[in-house]
Amino acid sequence: MKIVTPRGTVYHKTGKNGAVNTVLKWDPDFDDKWADHYDKAQVFIDNEVLRLSDPYIPMQTGMLKRLGILGTIPGRGEVIWKGPYARYLYYGKLMVGRAPKRLTNTDLTFHGAPKRGALWFERMKKDKLGVIRAGVGKIIGGGTK
Repeated sequence: MKIVTPRGTVYHKTGKNGAVNTVLKWDPDFDDKWADHYDKAQVFIDNEVLRLSDPYIPMQTGMLKRLGILGTIPGRGEVIWKGPYARYLYYGKLMVGRAPKRLTNTDLTFHGAPKRGALWFERMKKDKLGVIRAGVGKIIGGGTK
């Protein structure tokens, strides 16, 4: 049996006694053909997460949105809304007292709710994952010869 993958070819041969020999031959051009597409796909994903999350992010001054742009380096595979209050807003619970603040069970209320609010990434992902996957498919699909 011969199995051809983008990375190479696997050959299976069954001997007379039932033993199976397997040989994997790597495609020496795999990295040249695909690495650039995977890098572009990661940049696309990171940028799409920022863009598609925008309508879900709590909005009062717009600073939280800017923190995502400032905290993220597209292509690294990590989108970060970096700021002193981003975590509190993400989980949507009131924090009280002096630093370090104490978590309460009181839900925050958000301007633009119900779309804008807590857990914005999770909610965006639920709604828009298909859009991101389709875009990645177009980028990765371009790597075939």
